Amino acid sequence: MTGNTRNLVEEYEINPFTMIIIPEEYGSRVYSRVIELEEEYLSPFRPIDIIKKSCKYFGSSYEGRKEGTKQLTGITHKTPIIVDPISSIYFMPTSSPTKPDCIWVSHEHVLFHKKVDAHSTQVTFRNKKSMILPVSHHSFENQLLRTSLLRTKFMQRMKETERKALYLLHGPRFNDSQGYPHASLVSEVYKD
Repeated sequence: MTGNTRNLVEEYEINPFTMIIIPEEYGSRVYSRVIELEEEYLSPFRPIDIIKKSCKYFGSSYEGRKEGTKQLTGITHKTPIIVDPISSIYFMPTSSPTKPDCIWVSHEHVLFHKKVDAHSTQVTFRNKKSMILPVSHHSFENQLLRTSLLRTKFMQRMKETERKALYLLHGPRFNDSQGYPHASLVSEVYKD
């Protein structure tokens, strides 16, 4: 986007700056146009291959990430995935990932979206750049909501794990200042 940089890269891992991965015909093959906040790259791999490679880079398989989404949300089709839970990198497909025209969008970078026509949605990213994607507004919005559900369920699971760890470390008397009012009351009762 910025400066129309079209660097050809052999290796690419998704990172916190990655906004969107778009399939692009390059001769008889499908490449990926990867757009970051400030840079744009061309990769000789399909978008799904970049997604799979990035999942492995961050310690899991793509199939494992899909299974994790299913476990947390029940979503089984057009599955959004957590590429990296530590950096909160969540990506959502615009269609079935098995289709060659599937675009992968970073949930974090979507600022606005609006309907263009029955089959197109204008997406504005956090860097204020806009693109028209060949996906219906309803479908795009549904994918955003499904990815939000995944984020929420994952964060709830992490908070629950944190609460269990605190309980194991400190027992029922731990004083937690992160929004668990019952913990403060328990601590007050035991002070006597």
